[in-house]
Amino acid sequence: MSFELVVIGTSLGGLSALQTILGNLPADFFVPIAIVQHRHKNSGGTLRELLQEHSLLPIKEVEDKDEVLPGKVYLAPADYHILIEAGYFALSTDEPVSYARPSIDVLFESASDIYAEQVIGVILTGANEDGAQGLKKIKARGGMAIVQEPTTAECSVMPAAAISAVKVDGILQLSEIAQLLVTLCQKNKC
Repeated sequence: MSFELVVIGTSLGGLSALQTILGNLPADFFVPIAIVQHRHKNSGGTLRELLQEHSLLPIKEVEDKDEVLPGKVYLAPADYHILIEAGYFALSTDEPVSYARPSIDVLFESASDIYAEQVIGVILTGANEDGAQGLKKIKARGGMAIVQEPTTAECSVMPAAAISAVKVDGILQLSEIAQLLVTLCQKNKC
């Protein structure tokens, strides 16, 4: 079995956490990564630029019907849910979920519907419980569930909620998450 997608969710403290993870992934990391970072609905493209400074992988803010391509990092645009369809992304302005749009749960649940056991879900620092139910669904469909060690998170609420909801495969410090992703994908010849 090989992994086809990595999905990452974060909120408060997410910029620094994402910079650490993306900064530790090699330029030849093949599996596409989709990220939901909670942010204000009027925020512009600054987040993408701040993350790109730390990443060897190209980062793109998702547009409706963008194809999911290997070796790329996809970022949910402000005020839109992103969903995974068969081979592409869809944007939605449906109501916020867990007070958030974009919602981590929406991304994770749609990813598990399409990729089942071939998806890795990662929950990082954050101030609400968004992502716990989506990670639970990923795990239920045979995918992998990884969570940032709550004591190392800027805000421990989100990772603690995920750990309470799901029998996770790993509770790791930020510096260990990228290495695990690389190891899993090399092991599975992603």
